Amino acid sequence: MNDVNPAAGPAVPVSRVPRVRRMSGRDPGDAHRPSTPLELLFDLAFVVAFGVAGEQAAHLVAEGHVAAGLTGFGFAMFAICWAWINFSWFASAFDTDDWVYRLTTMVQMVGVVVLALGLPEMFRSIDQGQRVDNEVMVAGYVVMRLAMLVQWLRASRQAPRCRAICLTYVRALVVSQVGWVVLAVAPVSVGTFFAVGGVLILVETAGPWVAERLPAGPDGRRGTPWHPHHIAERYGLLAIITLGEGVIGTVASLSAVVETQGWSVDAALVALAGTGLTFGLWWTYFITPAGDLLARHPERSFGWGYGHLVVFAALAGVGAGLHVVAYDLEGHSALGPVGALLAVAVPVLVFLVADYLMFWTLARTVDPLHLALLAGGVATVVLAVVVVAVGAPTSVGLLVVMLAPAVTVVGYETRGHQHVAALVEGAGPGQEQGQGSGGGR
Repeated sequence: MNDVNPAAGPAVPVSRVPRVRRMSGRDPGDAHRPSTPLELLFDLAFVVAFGVAGEQAAHLVAEGHVAAGLTGFGFAMFAICWAWINFSWFASAFDTDDWVYRLTTMVQMVGVVVLALGLPEMFRSIDQGQRVDNEVMVAGYVVMRLAMLVQWLRASRQAPRCRAICLTYVRALVVSQVGWVVLAVAPVSVGTFFAVGGVLILVETAGPWVAERLPAGPDGRRGTPWHPHHIAERYGLLAIITLGEGVIGTVASLSAVVETQGWSVDAALVALAGTGLTFGLWWTYFITPAGDLLARHPERSFGWGYGHLVVFAALAGVGAGLHVVAYDLEGHSALGPVGALLAVAVPVLVFLVADYLMFWTLARTVDPLHLALLAGGVATVVLAVVVVAVGAPTSVGLLVVMLAPAVTVVGYETRGHQHVAALVEGAGPGQEQGQGSGGGR
C-alpha cells in the first residue's frame, strides 16, 4: 500500500513463464491486471482455515461458551486474514510468476494448512482458560514467514528503488514472528497472552504502514508498485470464498430441519433465507467500486485494506452463525432460538456497519441517504430478533435477517448508482448531473 503508484516494470507475459524473471516490480498502471491462476489456487488454502475456524467457534457458542468461542474466532480470523493480506499486497507489487515465485507460494500454502490444523487446539485451550495453545498455529506462520522473507529479500535485491521499503518489511516480519514464537512457548495466562499479543498485532500492522511511508527516493517515487484494480479484485475474491461459509452453513441448517421435521415450510424458509442472505451480502459488498476509488485515491488504501479484517470476520461469522442455528434446530444448543438467531444477526449487523465504513473510507463522503439505508438495515436485523423473541420460528427470523442487506441493494439500484458513478468520476454528492444529493452506495 502506498501514497503514489509509480510505474515499475513490464507485466509478466501470459504466453509463457520464464525460468527466472527479475523481480523489479509490476506496473501499477497496467490496463489489464487480473488475478492469476496461482493466486486463485493460493486462496483455496484459506477455504480450509475459514471452515475450521467457523466450525470450532460454532461448536463453542452452541454449547453456551460464547466468550471463548468469540475470542478464539477473533484471534483465528486475524491470523488467517493477515497471512492472506501479507501475500496479496506483495503479489500485487512484485509477482513474477516464475518457478522460484511459484515454489515460495506453495510453501506459504503449506503454512496456511498447518495454521488451520492448529486452530482446534487453540479454541480448546481458550475454553479451558489456563493458557493459549497456539504452537501449531505459530509453526504454520513460521513456514509462511520464511517464504515471505525470501520474497522480500529477493525484491530488495532486484528492485533497488524499493530496497529500503522491502527491508523495512523484513524487519517488521522478523520482530513480530520472534515475538509470537516466544509467546507461544512462554507459560503465560490467557489474559497475559492477549495483552502481549495485542502489542505484537500493533507491530504486525504498523510494519507496512511505516514501510510504505518511507521518504521518496531520488526519482520522487514512494512505496511499492501495487495495482489498485488488482488488489480490489483480490479482496473481492476472498470475500466470495468467505461467503462460501454461508452456503455451507445454509446446507447444515437445512439438513438439521429436514432430519428433524422432514421437508416442510420451515425447511423451505431456511433454504431461502440462507441462500438469500448470502446473495444479499455478496451484492452489497460489490456495490462499492473499490478499484476505481483506490486508483483515484491510493492514499486511502490502509483504512480500506485493514478494515477488511472486520469485513472478512463478519462474513465468516455469518457462516458460523448458520452452523449454530443448525445445532439449535437439532436440539444440540444451549442458546435457544433467540440466541441461535443472534449468532447470525450479530455478524450481519457487523458486516453492514463495516461495509459502509469501508465505502466512506474510500469516498470520504457521507450522504444522508447512506445513513438512512444503514439504519434501515440495522432496524431489520433488530426486528428479526424481536420476531423470534415473541415466539416466531427461527426460520422466520432468518427470513427477516435476509432482508437486511436488501435495504442497501434496493437503495443502490433505485438511486445510489448515480451517486457512486459521480464519486468515481470525481464529482461530490449533490453534483450528479442535476440530481439531488444522491444516495445508496
